[in-house]
Amino acid sequence: MLILHHGVSLSPLCEAQAFFCQAPVLDEFFQTLRRKVKIGIVGGSDYSKIAEQLGEGDDVIHKFDYVFAENGTVQYKDGKLLSKHAIQNQIGEELLQDLINFCLSYMGLIKLPKKRGTFIEFRNGMLNISPIGRSCTPEERIEFSEIDKVKERIREKFVAALQQEFAGKGLRFTKGGLISFDIFPEGWDKRLCLEVLEGEGLDAIYFFGNETSSGGNDYEIFNDPRTIGFTVSSPENTAGLCRELFFDTPPNES
Repeated sequence: MLILHHGVSLSPLCEAQAFFCQAPVLDEFFQTLRRKVKIGIVGGSDYSKIAEQLGEGDDVIHKFDYVFAENGTVQYKDGKLLSKHAIQNQIGEELLQDLINFCLSYMGLIKLPKKRGTFIEFRNGMLNISPIGRSCTPEERIEFSEIDKVKERIREKFVAALQQEFAGKGLRFTKGGLISFDIFPEGWDKRLCLEVLEGEGLDAIYFFGNETSSGGNDYEIFNDPRTIGFTVSSPENTAGLCRELFFDTPPNES
């Protein structure tokens, strides 16, 4: 989540964890906050997944002043599409196919308790790689995450192999969520959205994210000198920080 200061303005950055889950009370709070500041959201997922995560459907682009999907390679302002970037135009078809072929070969050698479908998701600004497959159930997602974090470090080893194979090719690899990681061109991390926001006459930009440690997909924007970064763990945590920062007294209290 990002908050922009124009007098104050806000922009939430949301990854697959869905910081703004489908909670009416939280939605009401952030719409109240929007009357004081500009709000926005940025995520690694495509727009349809962000809308699904927030439970708002097509209303998302109208409930936030800014929406940045796929690390900001797809940009909306005031409900309208600003611009869209394409990874194939940036890195070229040959390197793109080399990446896809390497990932398919590597995943073909991994033995997991379960494998499902959609192992590579092609997005405008990145490739999303999931060793278990994005079509796994919520229970299978948690099972894979526990194996990955505690025992096998599957994604970490996969990324290390990619970094060795594609060293010097201008690519970045970042972990996000529970079951996948992203591959994108250098510079196409979430800081892309700052290029738009810098031209908006804002006094400050506040960022709220959960993957803020090294290797996480919030790391670069969290540490960028143009933002004031906060690490958060839940939608409630985010809302609590916003209350402290932007309201003299909590909303709806006298």
